[in-house]
Amino acid sequence: MNVNNDHEVLISRAGEYLNGLLSEAFLHDNQHRAVVVYDTDCLLSTILSQGYIRCLPNAVFIDFSTTPADEILDILNALQPSDLVALVQSTSFRLNEFRLRIELFKRKIKVIEHPHLSRMSDSEASFYIDSLAYDCDYYRGVGRALKQKIDSAPSGVLDSGGDLLVYGSPFESAKLNIGDYSDMPNVGGQFPLGEVFTEAQDLRALNGRVKIFSFGDVTYKLNYPATPITLVVVEGQVVECENSTPAFDQILSNIRRDEGGVVWVRELGFGLNRAFTKTHTVADTGTYERMCGVHLSLGAKHGIYGKPGFKRRDGRYHVDVFADTHTFTLGDEVVYKEGQWDVLR
Repeated sequence: MNVNNDHEVLISRAGEYLNGLLSEAFLHDNQHRAVVVYDTDCLLSTILSQGYIRCLPNAVFIDFSTTPADEILDILNALQPSDLVALVQSTSFRLNEFRLRIELFKRKIKVIEHPHLSRMSDSEASFYIDSLAYDCDYYRGVGRALKQKIDSAPSGVLDSGGDLLVYGSPFESAKLNIGDYSDMPNVGGQFPLGEVFTEAQDLRALNGRVKIFSFGDVTYKLNYPATPITLVVVEGQVVECENSTPAFDQILSNIRRDEGGVVWVRELGFGLNRAFTKTHTVADTGTYERMCGVHLSLGAKHGIYGKPGFKRRDGRYHVDVFADTHTFTLGDEVVYKEGQWDVLR
């Protein structure tokens, strides 16, 4: 697990931020065991692995590439509730039918998952590491305040520079990903942290226009069109698209082909992570969706919220698109402006 000395600063920063996560979000202590399963197939996985060595010197470290699956399972099966497992993955680890995070959660083991690290370039490693910094007061303060406002708002408006996307109904009860697991059945999940998400109670009450500056393509990487794409939404469905690109047309075509000829707009995601902006970006869509701003999902798939007429097995697509958000208003209160959340008053 040796790494070039040029990356020592990044390793040190990773160790510092991971240590903060472990103590403040996971409440991990020396009374519980820790296991780190890692690979070194990309720069970012190597740096994170070294960072974990700094903050978990007594942990068991398992190189996924060289350790037999049975041996890994034996070590994991010896863990007890409230022990910790960190998964540092250039892609996504598979152990036969053993679904790592899900099976560990069933046994009340804490899990930090860093998947698909190889999707991000070496030049993006610094942004990813910065996204692991845990500001407890910010995440919990803004996250809880935002949830309270979402849950009580009668409507909402997303302004993307004069184009308005209007939510004409209340919202579903918002879900939090802010590093507070006190009221949750499991401790941990996919990192980095920083999101509050919901969707309209009445999907057909969504109408208007929205500019998007980026979207997740068929390779699950971020695609940045030269000109923002404008989606025209009528009764919750994308009916027209201005300034589209071949890559985005492919996304829409795939959804329409497999989901009854329509493209639903479902998730409304409020990202809180200030390490990611329109200029500080990473290629992996699942990571970047924490960016400090607003994203939507296209396609019928959203397993968190059930809706009449939507069968979970029928929804195949959940494609994240990132709005060029100038402001977001809940009811008559502007909660997002000038690139940041304004909810703590």
